[in-house]
Amino acid sequence: MPEKYQIVKKEELTPDIVRVSVYAPLVAKKAKPGQFIILRTDERAERIPLTISSCGEDGSVSVVVQKVGDSTLTLGEMNEGDCLRDFVGPLGVPTEIESSGKVAVIGGGLGCAIALPVAKAMHDAGCDVDLIGGFRSKSFVILEDEMKTASDNLYICTDDGSYGFNGMVTAQLKELIDSGVKYDRVFAVGPLIMMKFVCKLTKEYGIPTMVSMNPIMIDGTGMCGCCRVTVGGQMKFACVDGPDFDGHQVDFDETMARAATYREFEQQRRREHNCRLEGMNNA
Repeated sequence: MPEKYQIVKKEELTPDIVRVSVYAPLVAKKAKPGQFIILRTDERAERIPLTISSCGEDGSVSVVVQKVGDSTLTLGEMNEGDCLRDFVGPLGVPTEIESSGKVAVIGGGLGCAIALPVAKAMHDAGCDVDLIGGFRSKSFVILEDEMKTASDNLYICTDDGSYGFNGMVTAQLKELIDSGVKYDRVFAVGPLIMMKFVCKLTKEYGIPTMVSMNPIMIDGTGMCGCCRVTVGGQMKFACVDGPDFDGHQVDFDETMARAATYREFEQQRRREHNCRLEGMNNA
């Protein structure tokens, strides 16, 4: 039997994105689509919130990670057999899964790893699911085969037209709606700017839309206040009130402005991390 929080499987999906499966049977037993975990790689590491991508019958919990900051780069360097210091969850309110209707589930980039379990749950419950995945180019496409099995129709979009639909997910969604497809609801997760314009489009057509918000988090209990978002003029905490919210009520401009505050710091931490690696390789 694996040790507590041991990495039992690691897959490189792209040079910058890795799927890590961790032995955490208590989390796997209770986790539902839309929920997340918070992990630490070691006792000195920061806490990283990551949405649960899938759970296995072997007690494993899978998360998909983009290596962008110091802690995610460290996680990406860990190997099968290594153990994490902490792995807490499931946290957050599960996505509401209905059993009928036509649904568009939209993922942008890494957001497809979050969209996947939601689409699968809706599909298994009896919904007619169109899954729209957006990527920069063909080389960045992840989880395509799994998304196919989790939906009735899969539409891959690339910004440069190198694969699938040539254009943004919003353009693909609009084309489908204008062709006569009638959606009862939409679920979107991905970059804030993508979710903002998905919601702008669906509001024009009067289609209820839920979005999964993933702002900066620390404690995951609503105490620190870092993950606050404004929804319908009221302050909410993504970790305990969400992460799903009515997209037509979210103040995306405020959330994007807050997220930009940390961008320079994250870039600096990545540079420092890479410098440490170079020093180790040259030693």
